[in-house]
Amino acid sequence: MSTQEEIQDEDKTIESQESQVEQNQEVKDEKKVEEPTAEELIQAEKDKFVRLFAEFENYKKRTTKERIDLFKTASQELMTSLLPIVDDFERALSHIESSKETKELKEGVELIYQKFYKTLEQKGLALVEVKNGDAFDAEIHEAITQIPAPSEDLKGKIIDCVEKGYKLGNKIIRFPKVVIGQ
Repeated sequence: MSTQEEIQDEDKTIESQESQVEQNQEVKDEKKVEEPTAEELIQAEKDKFVRLFAEFENYKKRTTKERIDLFKTASQELMTSLLPIVDDFERALSHIESSKETKELKEGVELIYQKFYKTLEQKGLALVEVKNGDAFDAEIHEAITQIPAPSEDLKGKIIDCVEKGYKLGNKIIRFPKVVIGQ
């Protein structure tokens, strides 16, 4: 063998040894990265615990709120079916008022109406207040018709309330039916 060939063989040997050393160092670095310390493991477990605990607390709050809302609006169907009866009482009272001969009948019907309405109010029913001249709000009112406004300042405002609206708690169960000016 010539000297040049020997030098090339030595260079190849040195290069292979250097690459072997680099590979060993990479394996050592990988082992260091893969193995977290005990403190890091404890911190990771604490973090998992805190997140799980917070998630559980949020779940408890959400279900409690849903349960309260359910109790508040559980009687919504019953209240909705009783509203026409309230309307009938109001119509009967307005009709009896026009007749002067039936004073005792009027008093009896008024007592029954007041007792019935107070019971509904105790269960959470409330009247949605609507006044003539109020601004129309589509989230609160239901427009059944538009008529020409009697004056310029009543355009887009409520002119008349045809049917009263009611809410149960904070939820509107029947929107007031109104006539608005055009």
